[in-house]
Amino acid sequence: MNELSKAVRIELRQWRQFLVLAEELHFGRAAQRLHMTQPPLTQAIAGMEATLGVKLFERSQRKVQITPAGAALLPPVRDLLARAQELPELARSAAAGEHGRLRLAFVSTVGFGPLPHWVRVFRERWPSVTLELIEATGDVQLDMLSRSEVDAGFVLHSPGFSTPGLTQVRLASEPLLVALPQAHALVREARIGLKALLQEPLVIFPRRILPSLFDAIVALYHGAGLAPRVAQEAIQMQTIVNLVSAGLGVAWVPQSVQQFQRPGVEYRPVAWPRGRAVPACETSLVWRSDAHSPVLAHFIRFVQAAADAPVSPLSQEGRAQ
Repeated sequence: MNELSKAVRIELRQWRQFLVLAEELHFGRAAQRLHMTQPPLTQAIAGMEATLGVKLFERSQRKVQITPAGAALLPPVRDLLARAQELPELARSAAAGEHGRLRLAFVSTVGFGPLPHWVRVFRERWPSVTLELIEATGDVQLDMLSRSEVDAGFVLHSPGFSTPGLTQVRLASEPLLVALPQAHALVREARIGLKALLQEPLVIFPRRILPSLFDAIVALYHGAGLAPRVAQEAIQMQTIVNLVSAGLGVAWVPQSVQQFQRPGVEYRPVAWPRGRAVPACETSLVWRSDAHSPVLAHFIRFVQAAADAPVSPLSQEGRAQ
């Protein structure tokens, strides 16, 4: 057995005895502070020295002096004992979900809405939780969740969406708007009719990205006896809006995307036929049903409370109306 492996076997109690003696430099006073008698303390220090193979203290009848080896140990021993004292509170904090790491995926539209505000408030209240944010499309998030590469994800979907093996909580619902090129003739209309809009070339995301929302949009066309004329597909909402600004077509977007102001684009509501509901999209937080992370459970409670709370002036920056 080498000297390092012997040193590892020194217990915290012994390091505490070493530290008190180093501070007092007197066996009697140190023993009194430690609520023990002097002979066991003397034996404990001698045992440490034997284990380490070095002298920690020089003794004489008149005084006790710490050696250079002992002095070198003082800072790390103080740090060790301080950290050990923090362990019970750390365990309680971790069990309550107030300490640890949380990996969150999110779609870009949540970044236009409440996510930045939620992240800031959560970090201010619980600085011991490390939040790792990963922007990813819905299909990528589901794949990452299946491999436990993220703990939860903010996804966009149409009403009624669910995935086997995942639990979800709906956080927001918003109507779909249409993004139009600024020079488009429909921009000048007081009310943009659905029939005219469905004739226009469409910029849309691939179905694999958001299948439930893609199908809901396509259903608008099929309901009018039409098939969408897809001019271009793009993955990110920012890219879709940029393509609209270039005049490639129109796009159906969540209301929160209005936060992304791009020259050459106008956002407009659609005049829906009487009795027909305005199509909506929802934002949900999803996670594996078999997840048992206290940090995740803590974050879920926080987000649910934040989503239900009235929007204050401070949080207007982060939530789309």
